[in-house]
Formats: sequence, C-alpha cells, structure tokens
Amino acid sequence: MEVPRGGTIQLAVVLRFVDIATDALAGAREEIDALNVYPVPDGDTGTNMYLTVSAARDAIREATGGDPDADLQTALAAFSRGALLGARGNSGVILSEMLGAIARRIAASTGEERNARIMADALHQASDASYAAVGTPVEGTMLTVSRAASDAAMAVATDPSVRARDVFTSAAAAAREALARTPDQLQALRDAGVVDAGGRGLSVILDAAETVLTGRRPTPVTSPIGQHTIPIPHPAVPEHDLTPDGPSYEVMYLLDAEDDQIATLRKTLGELGDSLVVVGGDQLWNVHVHVDDVGAAIEAGIDAGRPHRVRVTHFAEQVSEARQRSRQPQQVREPVGRRVVAVAAGPGLAALFAAAGAVVVEGGPGRRPSTGQLLEAITRCGASEVVVLPNDPDSVRVAQVAASTAETDAAIQVAVIPTQAQVAGLAAMAVHEPGRSFDQDVLEMTATARHARQGAVTIAARQAMTMAGPCEPGDVLGVIAGDFAVVGQDTYDVATSVLDKLLGGGGELVTIVSGVGDSQGALAARCSAWVEENHPAVDVVVYDGGQERYPLLMSVE
Repeated sequence: MEVPRGGTIQLAVVLRFVDIATDALAGAREEIDALNVYPVPDGDTGTNMYLTVSAARDAIREATGGDPDADLQTALAAFSRGALLGARGNSGVILSEMLGAIARRIAASTGEERNARIMADALHQASDASYAAVGTPVEGTMLTVSRAASDAAMAVATDPSVRARDVFTSAAAAAREALARTPDQLQALRDAGVVDAGGRGLSVILDAAETVLTGRRPTPVTSPIGQHTIPIPHPAVPEHDLTPDGPSYEVMYLLDAEDDQIATLRKTLGELGDSLVVVGGDQLWNVHVHVDDVGAAIEAGIDAGRPHRVRVTHFAEQVSEARQRSRQPQQVREPVGRRVVAVAAGPGLAALFAAAGAVVVEGGPGRRPSTGQLLEAITRCGASEVVVLPNDPDSVRVAQVAASTAETDAAIQVAVIPTQAQVAGLAAMAVHEPGRSFDQDVLEMTATARHARQGAVTIAARQAMTMAGPCEPGDVLGVIAGDFAVVGQDTYDVATSVLDKLLGGGGELVTIVSGVGDSQGALAARCSAWVEENHPAVDVVVYDGGQERYPLLMSVE
C-alpha cells in the first residue's frame, strides 16, 4: 500500500492505514451491528470486525513501536498473526484471512513490481482466500463484496500508468456498488431492508485504504430498499429456527494443529453445522462454526490438535434477549451520580457485586458479554459517571468498545478498569467510594485491583504442556496470575499450594470464592482453616460465587 508508482511498500503507509481503518470501523460499528441479520441476527458483526482489525493494529504497533523505519516483514507477520488471534465471529474470522492474505502478498513483493500490481494481486488473493476458508460460500455477503473489489482492482492494474491509489479507488467504488446489490442476492436482507453487514464493514475498510492514499473520504452506501441502513424493528430470522429453547450455538476456538489435519476437520465440522470458517496456517488456526452439538464441535478440534480459547454463544438466548429489549420502552432521563458495572461469572458473585451497589452483567470465562449488553448496562444505569469492571481477559476489550460508544453517543464519562479476574473486581469494588472525585475513585480502584494477587483452581480438560509441566485430563491445575503454576491430583493440596505461593509476598487479606465444583463450600472452608493455621496474622473471607470451571478463586491483598 504505497503511493509511489514502483519500488517498495512503505511501512508508514501500512501503519497509517491500520489506524484509519480501526477508527473508521469504530465509528461505523453501531450501524454495522444494526445491519446484522444474516446468517444470525445477533447484532455483533460491526463489533467483531472492529475487534479483529483493532487486534491487528495493536499487534503491528507493538511489533514496530510505531516506528515507520522498522522491519516491514516483521511488521506484516505481526499484523497477520494479530488479526488471526483477535478474530471474533464469522465476519471477523473471514476478515482475518483477508488481511492475512494481503499481508503475505505485500511481504512477497519485490522492488521490480509495480505497487499497483502488488495491491491488486493482494486484493485478489484476499478474495480467493476468503472463499476457500468458508465451508459453503454464500453470495450477497462480504465474499461477494470482496470479489467485486478484487475484480475491479485487477482490471485497472493492467494499465502500466496506474498507481496504487487508483487501484484502491476502483476497488472501494466497486465494493460500494456490490454492497448496494446484496439485498438482490439474499432474501433475508431484502426482507429486512438492509445491505449485508459484513459487506458494509469490508466497504468501510476499503474506503479507509482509499482515504489513506488519496485523502478523500468516500460517501457510504445506503440500502437500495427504502432509505435506511438500520433494520426494521422485526427483521426476519434467516436460516436458523431461533427460539429461546433452540439448541443453536456459535463455537469458536484457536487450534494448534498440523496443516494436514485441517481437511478432515473441515469435513467433520461441515457435517455438524453451517457457517463454517477455518483460517490460519503454520500450525495455528482460528475455527468458527454454527452447530447444535457443541461437544462434537470441540471434540473435532481435539481430534485434529489442541483447541484453546474456546468460546460458545447460544444464539437463541442472545437473539431472544435482543428482541425483548427492543420491545421495552426506554425512559429518557438526565444521567446523574456514579455507578459501577461489573461482569459476574456466577450467581453468588452477581449477588456480591449487586450487594455492593454494582449493576451486574452476566459473563465470565468462555462466555463474555456482548458489547450491546455492556453498553445497555452503562447507558441505562442512570449515572453520568460509570466505572466498568470486566473481570475477565476476553471481556476487557469488549468493555472498552462499549465505554467509548457510551461516551460518544450518550455523553457519559466511563472508565474501564482492566480487571482480569473476578477476585480483582471484588477487590476494586471494596474500595469504591462515590464521595471521591471520579478520577480519584478510578485511581484507587485500579491500584487495588492491580495489587491483588490472583489465583484459582481448575480441572484439566485435555492433555497439555503447562508452565508447571505436563497435565492429563482430570488433573487439578493451580492458576496464578492467569498461568498454570501447579499440577496435582488432590484439589486441596493444589489449592493450598497456590495459597502458599500467593502469600509468599506477604498479605493482609485472603479472599476465597467457591464455585460449582465446591457447591457445599467444604473445600473453601478447609482452605480457610489452612490460612488461619499457617498465617494467623492474615484475615480470611469466604464467599459462595457459583462460578463454573473454577472450584476455587483466590486473591491476596
């Protein structure tokens, strides 16, 4: 992506593009989410595409330090990997493959090639890669928009006088035209009176590339059906019979697997469900599929390699909640005061946060809340100042997106404290003081959360190599600051080993939260007694959190 007619691709232009594309998607995110009716009307396409590009931007910025003279190959590799690791949802995974293909073509370019030809080839390869990644390609989607853009780019690049800016001007214009035609290709879009959400997001990205190279900001496309880009209140539900009890799930995971295992994986997952996308390479893959049998989809990944960062979304529940919210009248009142919005991973934790005065959003490891859920909690709590505690690594970025949207659209001052664990959120909540200034309150809560040493106990679901050595399914794992630090057979022994390590740096208060695996609280009580016996000067509090996956959560302050 370089302005000169021939020579080399400039990293400075790439860095400028990722910044402008990320900002453009941030601005269009809400509109794209609202357009999302296919394949499932879950209202998160814009958010997922934003998170994917944002992750790529963060990765290339970290790799280069923002230095335009940094190594281009290293930067492009980081950009591609960042997109793959940060991809969210069907559209985000497809987009990550497109971005990766573009990065690979730029990395393979030579000084003898014209930049116009390089970028036309890059867009062509991105389109081919996106079609290849999807189990059953459907026209009228972002695939169609991508193909139209690449065809236009290839056509104009045959002229030796054409520059890269002309390639992207033609590609972006063709994308907008193809986007406007998507309702003619998909009945679901025609019924809802909208253009395709993923296609709109891709058009935003191509417009950003045109802006970088020409300085112009193209006029966005509106739906040719009616005069709006926001769906009608009750869009049709395509493809899926989504009822509140319906077993319809989105399953995503990263997969460490040999490349020769992927064909079998695609075949197995293709037989289990639809909306299949598998992208990646070099033994790292991002897998996305819509299925009824979640276990079978994950087992297919286990057969192929090592799945991790597994995320499961229940579409029926998500869509039902979204529709229920749309029917509820919204009361308009002037925001006042300060509230805390906290993500809670279990009913007991939810009760703890609520008792402390927080607005609670259900979530936690493996089931992060959507941007819409957090945004609704922020805007409907009635406060002019809001502190958000995501309490889970995957929820931090979602919270930041919701916060920036609320500040822009609702004029609410929002601060996200990037708490990575439930116990860190509890520690921050304990020092929350509305009587302080907003900045001082956020500072105190942030400092307390950071100083709380975090631990947990969980059960290994598969064979793996950890920082503490190998583990087998059923082994007890002790977690410290997000890393596996203890492997054992006895839950109590592992739990006390974690506590001993956490208390090695001193401490005044130990918090123990029992989960589903310790429903009667017996393990938590034994661990509390161990602390009292071995560290008599340290206070201990025990709560029933009801969280899944972790029989115990622990922190030391």
